[in-house]
Amino acid sequence: MTDTPRISDFPFRSHDKLRYGDTDRQGHVNNAVFTTMYETGRVELLQLGQSEGLDLGDVSFVIARLSLDYHGEILWPGTVEIGTAVKALGNSSITFTQALFQNGKCVSTAESVVVQVDNRTRRSTPLSTAVREKLQPFMLTR
Repeated sequence: MTDTPRISDFPFRSHDKLRYGDTDRQGHVNNAVFTTMYETGRVELLQLGQSEGLDLGDVSFVIARLSLDYHGEILWPGTVEIGTAVKALGNSSITFTQALFQNGKCVSTAESVVVQVDNRTRRSTPLSTAVREKLQPFMLTR
């Protein structure tokens, strides 16, 4: 995405309710909370597959990289919409592109990489065909 994204650009959407404790001395939501909101979007998308019967077996996802840009403040009270799309699928990794919106305005964008790991060996393990198929509807189309 090269220009300012819109929530409609993202095939998966979720939201977080802002808490008073999310704010900092300047009266806006603290920058560290942004990472938590991005986590909400990624985890809800990954859990969607499990809730619909996708058996991941003895694997889990760990974050390997997160890069984010701040475009504006998030103010309490309110909610934040989280747009999430799968940008790329690697052998054992998923690259997400995401954005946060408050009152329809994009306030932050991010890109992250999660790696699927075997819970016993703690090493990366290839994404299954079932996982790849489940993620296809959430691929970035823009």
